[in-house]
Amino acid sequence: MKVGSLFSGIGGLDLGLERAGMTVAWQSEIDPYACQVLAKHWPDVPNLGDITTVDWSTVDAVDVICGGYPCQPFSQAARGRNAHPNLWHYMRGAIYDLRPRYVILENVAAHLGRGFPQVLLDLNHLGFDAEWEVVTACAFGAPHTRRRLFVVAYPHGDSEPVLSVNGEVAWMQTLAEHRGHWGFPTPDDARADDGVPHRVDRDRVLGNAVVPQVAEYVGRRLMERAA
Repeated sequence: MKVGSLFSGIGGLDLGLERAGMTVAWQSEIDPYACQVLAKHWPDVPNLGDITTVDWSTVDAVDVICGGYPCQPFSQAARGRNAHPNLWHYMRGAIYDLRPRYVILENVAAHLGRGFPQVLLDLNHLGFDAEWEVVTACAFGAPHTRRRLFVVAYPHGDSEPVLSVNGEVAWMQTLAEHRGHWGFPTPDDARADDGVPHRVDRDRVLGNAVVPQVAEYVGRRLMERAA
């Protein structure tokens, strides 16, 4: 399946979906540092640039549109202050024009209490049902918490679940498989980091990436569903 990536950042969603067997057709990112990272790892994938100026009638259709639209209007850290504009409606416009088979959204867990009902309403108007879960990075082997909201949307009437199996959250089995091997974050891990590698731009990287293992899992579930 072909993927269109919005708010691509340094490509965490893109990398995970590629590991699941998908192909990234295009990306959209404006941050200079992130664009350098994307250009290095996806040199042949076009970057559409500023989502607010893209003419979607000129963009190739894809099977999946994914994106983690900026979280500042919703995050607990920002206390809901509108430090950045809510760019969700630009992603909504891309979905409307391109009509993908699936939509994958990622954001902070606090989004559930700030602005999320409008996103669900918009998806419904676009003809999509949605399911969502808040997942932690430690459920996929990382030694830190990083709670993030993941949403998968698909056309009305396509009722087979993606994020759950037999009524249970699908990645709970993943969590159980890693138990005892990876361990879980300690209280100190939950609100701290281990420092930044030399020459990494801390202002652009910390807190601005998706754990690829989570995206890979969601991608594999979609690939199974589409088979």
